[in-house]
Amino acid sequence: MTNAGAFPVSLADVLAARDRIAGQVLVTPFLEARVLSQITGARVFVKFENLQFTASFKERGALNRLAQLSADEARRGVAAMSAGNHAQGVAFHARRLGVPALIIMPITTPLTKVEQTRAHGAEVLLHAGDLADCASEARRLADERGLTLIPPYDDPHVIAGQGTVALEMIEAQPGLDAFIVPVGGGGLISGMAIATRALAPGTKVYGVQAQTHAAMSADFTGAAVGAGGSTIAEGIAVKTPGALTAPIIRACVDGMFTVPEGAIEKAVALFINVEKTVAEGAGAAALACLLAHREAFEGKSVGIVLSGGNIDARLIASVLMRELVREQRLVTIRFALADQPGLLARVTAVMAQTGANVIEVQHRRTGLALAANEATVEITFESRGAEHARDVLDVLAREGFDAQIV
Repeated sequence: MTNAGAFPVSLADVLAARDRIAGQVLVTPFLEARVLSQITGARVFVKFENLQFTASFKERGALNRLAQLSADEARRGVAAMSAGNHAQGVAFHARRLGVPALIIMPITTPLTKVEQTRAHGAEVLLHAGDLADCASEARRLADERGLTLIPPYDDPHVIAGQGTVALEMIEAQPGLDAFIVPVGGGGLISGMAIATRALAPGTKVYGVQAQTHAAMSADFTGAAVGAGGSTIAEGIAVKTPGALTAPIIRACVDGMFTVPEGAIEKAVALFINVEKTVAEGAGAAALACLLAHREAFEGKSVGIVLSGGNIDARLIASVLMRELVREQRLVTIRFALADQPGLLARVTAVMAQTGANVIEVQHRRTGLALAANEATVEITFESRGAEHARDVLDVLAREGFDAQIV
């Protein structure tokens, strides 16, 4: 077992944090997810941190740090940098405690997170650049205004607060084989790993990151950091490992995984369609890990942290539509058609006989690649899934319509 004295956070700190924040944050449900278990091949338990008041585990560490301000520090106020969830946790509990709060957020932060942070009474400044640029700006303004800086992950009190998630999981479901935890800066997994190593050494702790932002995974494995890119898991899109968290992760975490965007999108859709709950991209990363790395967890009992549910409504709509396309429950086909009266009606009639529900039809006569007496037709329809979609195309082919899925 790792020597707890080697790190700035110990089990005693996590236990003290639990007492300090008790009654002010929710002890969230940790429940078995039977359908997700069938899909992934593991026995899955979900820790619903999206049910916190600000819809994220970040409240825990933020409150633990705020609760330890001196009277003078509380009077002068605090500053924080965040892409959203830490910002809301700091803003909400700062207002509860009567502490002024200044939050620096990247200008690319989803609007829902910006608006919710302002709604909690904080002063919000949007700053150009990435999270590192915002962190520098937060430090500058904290020094300029005499504010106490509350980092999103690189702070012992914040790490200890996040570790209370593991205490609840261990007490609610002892003896699980593994925990899977989303990792950005590493505050959550660091606190959880310290608590788990001390109280449930038989439970392995694994981290998961988006493939496009896998700095902590690279630090853990010694691999080169990837070039980055776009991700819907912006809450864990951290380019540089935390100075405090990285050593804890290297010593106390059992492994790191990365997941592609498709798996994250599918996990968001599964939480909505199966568990009837909302997960942001980062919050769905642990389930995405089970989907993308099934062989590593099949047959094991696994606790996954649904770390947050702050996702823009338009992004939810896009993810759900894209998942329908992946499952071929929403299909677009294209084919050439002689420009003759009644022929398009015949196509749709044939499709209706198969049970396909036509959503949209586009009929183009001006494409120069076509003969003058031909048109290109694109039809979007609902099907019952991939097998039904193939049946629709087979029936069209027998009727002389050579349709291809776009």
